[in-house]
Amino acid sequence: MALNAHLHSLLVLLVAGLASGMRDSLEAQDPGPRPLELKEVFKLFQIQFNRSYSNQAEYARRLDIFVHNLATAQRLQEEELGTAEFGVTPFSDLTEEEFGQLYGNRRVARKDLRVARKVSFDKQEELMSQSCDWRKAHIISPVKNQGNCRCCWAIAAAGNIEAMWNIRYKVSVTLSVQELLDCARCEDGCAGGYIWDAFITVLNYSGLASEKDYPFRGHANIHKCLASNYRKVAWIYDYIMLPRDEQGIARYVATQGPITVIINSKILQHYKKGIIKGTSSKCDPWFVDHYVLLVGYGRSKAEEEKWTETDLSHSNRPPRHSIPYWILKNSWGANWGEEGYFRLHRGSNTCGITKYPITARVDNSAKQQPVSCPP
Repeated sequence: MALNAHLHSLLVLLVAGLASGMRDSLEAQDPGPRPLELKEVFKLFQIQFNRSYSNQAEYARRLDIFVHNLATAQRLQEEELGTAEFGVTPFSDLTEEEFGQLYGNRRVARKDLRVARKVSFDKQEELMSQSCDWRKAHIISPVKNQGNCRCCWAIAAAGNIEAMWNIRYKVSVTLSVQELLDCARCEDGCAGGYIWDAFITVLNYSGLASEKDYPFRGHANIHKCLASNYRKVAWIYDYIMLPRDEQGIARYVATQGPITVIINSKILQHYKKGIIKGTSSKCDPWFVDHYVLLVGYGRSKAEEEKWTETDLSHSNRPPRHSIPYWILKNSWGANWGEEGYFRLHRGSNTCGITKYPITARVDNSAKQQPVSCPP
């Protein structure tokens, strides 16, 4: 249930007012009653995200977790140099471990995998443009919500094929994520999976059905693949892994279309909006556990006027120039982040974005013809 404008404004004001004292509260050993203001913020959180708890003990536990997460968000806010905003999110009553179990793809995070299929592509002198946003071309399907099913891999793969199909054939399709969950060789698709397994499934079954025909249920129908029951509305010829180079990735996205990437999702638990420029200690690039769709890139100007001269003279001062970023489509619903999207700093391998850049190919031409991404 969404908060009305008054309640939402009150929540923002209360969080802002409490920020300076949260860490001191957490460091105290006395487990006594929480301040009235914190309980009010928690109550508003429950209203906004429709949360209820089975008993008073569970309520008290979730309140403690909530307060801890607000303090974590405040620390992130201080370290992010003003490029992103962290605070109350739909995941603010979950521990870090619970968040990882529910939304991380542990199958991928267990080990450093190797993908055999790689490709190089013709390098041009410079990017087609300084910015690219495929959302403006109306070829990106609406943001999905994976719920309690760890199927980011299937949603990202379907989104990649949808976008590439729409670009190449000028036909809008919304593909069945459920078919990937039911038919992939990893069996229980809601326990996590690999992006290449999704593409191999599409190849094995000669395409994917539409979302309308084979709708998402939020759980895998193990050992009951219904792929043969439905007409295929899109298919692929292959999938490829791109070089692990951010400039090359940007060039490919600008001239070919959106691709899938996998990142470390830890910092996203507290993300609200803006450009995440997480350090390796806060967003380890070697531990990747969440697939998303990379739909574009751009640059943003820092709001320098809000920083004091003291801030600007500090070694950790905010950037004074434009900030390059990636635009990524998530699978946690349109009420999360920037209407279901988020931005990562571009050029520093933030959260491990270069580890496995993979895309489907929806035609079999030897040379991919460039397309034009809206700036």
